[in-house]
Amino acid sequence: MKNKSLLFLFLFANPLYNAFAQVLPTFGNSRSGTSGMQFLKVWPDGRSGALAGAVIALVDDPSAAYWNPAGLVKGDTAKVKVQISTTRYFVNTSQSWVSAVFNKGKYTKFGISLAYNDFGSMMETTEFQPFGTGRTINMNSWTIGSSYARTLTDFFSFGINMKLAHEGLAGVTVNNLLFDFGLRYDLDIRNARFAVTINNFGANVKPNGQMEVLKFSGQSDITNYQRVSVPAVFRLGFAMDVWRGNNQFMLGTAQLNHYSDNNETFSMGLEYGWHKLLYLRTGYEFGVDEGGFPSAGFGLKLQKRKGSLNIDYGFCNKFKLGNIHRIGLTWSMK
Repeated sequence: MKNKSLLFLFLFANPLYNAFAQVLPTFGNSRSGTSGMQFLKVWPDGRSGALAGAVIALVDDPSAAYWNPAGLVKGDTAKVKVQISTTRYFVNTSQSWVSAVFNKGKYTKFGISLAYNDFGSMMETTEFQPFGTGRTINMNSWTIGSSYARTLTDFFSFGINMKLAHEGLAGVTVNNLLFDFGLRYDLDIRNARFAVTINNFGANVKPNGQMEVLKFSGQSDITNYQRVSVPAVFRLGFAMDVWRGNNQFMLGTAQLNHYSDNNETFSMGLEYGWHKLLYLRTGYEFGVDEGGFPSAGFGLKLQKRKGSLNIDYGFCNKFKLGNIHRIGLTWSMK
């Protein structure tokens, strides 16, 4: 009997362990610096910033084009939703985000989105000239995307987002066609929701252009580069009502994030709503390389005759890198 038990463990437990290792191959270990296009990790909106990014199971505004395109069919039945937001990131860099969603029937919605990252000018340094070469370099990056989402049943929806991502640095550019896939399933229990997403799915690409490098022997040009991968991420999310009254509610959300180039992280968030007018939010992300205080933020929803206007703000803190501020407006037009 003992030998049979050992045989069972060898035949079944070991393959299960290997399969699990393929899903989470290096849980808790850092793989930083193994991909390019890091700007794809910058969250675009205030609500997600306040909830520590744990939003794929509850997002229902135009920011769903970034987080979970299946969420585009959720929320109100406005004909058009437009979102404009800005992020003040580390070391005086910033991101601008614009997204619009169009209602094409009871079960289908289309969306477009644009994100632009402004890094400004930087002084060029080398290992031989660490205090500067006397030249400046510019870096720019942006994405433009198109989304499609559809409700299949009263509980299940899916979405896909196709985007062109561009990154340029000192005359060298990288362009890549990427896809985001999202599923969302709504349970008829305490307004519970479950979601799965795969973001930044695409092939490795080779940069183009010419870079001038200053050496002691003089100037040389680099024109041959290795292929660059993208920071793909697989997410599992769950959200439900912790408590709900006549004019108030408390919503809880949790999310597992598996990055192709960094630690696995776990995010949790709470959102309190009062009279469909004021929303208070907080959250925390566990397992990140750089720790900080819990994130926080608020939202205001102003009802208009022909729609509504949402104002959302999110604050994130990192002990060494500083603070991140996100603020945005979402306009729903009936």
